Amino acid sequence: MPLGPRPATLGLLLLCAAAAGAGDAEELHYAQGEHRADYHREALLGGQEEVDEYVKLTPEEQHKRLKSIIKKIDLDSDGFLTESELSSWIQMSFKHYAMQEAKQQFVEYDKNSDGSVSWDEYNIQMYDRVIDFDENTALEDAEEESFRQLHLKDKKRFEKANQDLDPGLNLEEFIAFEHPEEVDYMTEFVIQEALEEHDKNGDGFVSLEEFLGDYRRDPTNEDPEWILVEKDRFLNDYDKDTDGRLDPQELLSWVVPNNQGIAQEEALHLIDEMDLNSDRKLSEAEILENQELFLTSEATDYGRQLHDEHFYHDEL
Repeated sequence: MPLGPRPATLGLLLLCAAAAGAGDAEELHYAQGEHRADYHREALLGGQEEVDEYVKLTPEEQHKRLKSIIKKIDLDSDGFLTESELSSWIQMSFKHYAMQEAKQQFVEYDKNSDGSVSWDEYNIQMYDRVIDFDENTALEDAEEESFRQLHLKDKKRFEKANQDLDPGLNLEEFIAFEHPEEVDYMTEFVIQEALEEHDKNGDGFVSLEEFLGDYRRDPTNEDPEWILVEKDRFLNDYDKDTDGRLDPQELLSWVVPNNQGIAQEEALHLIDEMDLNSDRKLSEAEILENQELFLTSEATDYGRQLHDEHFYHDEL
């Protein structure tokens, strides 16, 4: 049985479902164990329109925009990009595009264009109809009951995101609904949902047994490899105070996507591949020498930043 936090809302479930294909993508990304730089442009630049636009940029314009991006990444203006600076930039890029995507979704969900997304509009966009479940009446069919529970949790998150108590969500509230991990006032909600899902004995913590979920150890056999991996994650990645259980803050590091870890890995990958003089930092010359690699990395969101003035424009 796969582990990791089961999504507490249908919205998060859909995100997880989209991520489920990451294994196939990873195989394409690292074909036969080799890193394919062209994979990023093919699959992640943003579609054929973005690829066509990228191709149309002259080498001079690419250099100009890339130098502007390098300057912005270099927070201390010392002429070098460190692992920390690259990681911070990539994390900022993740957040920027998540917010941009939420803004685009807001327009799609706001059916009557009144500047807010109502619960009915959300349902219509998601399911083509308005769904209304009785909170106190369970359904006999197991799959339908599971959907009912997820839908009710979705509604609860919608209501939590609605700070001004108007009937619908404005743009800022919609972003909080779509990305609660990015908004401070939703943090407690994220933690509480995770506790409701995993804290079976109600003590306010998640033990190793609760972390492993429905897994039951067979004393006559050794634990399978995936259980050993999950135990290692619990002990070494999440249980920072080594007390054998996850407190609310430790739980948050489990249930919220670890963009920091992904960004650090990509930063290290770039330095490993591009650092020509082994000083563990990148100069502008080293980046321009390896421009193709840099433009097919998360540091430039696979070249996408060269077409987004938010990143390359000197005035921003």
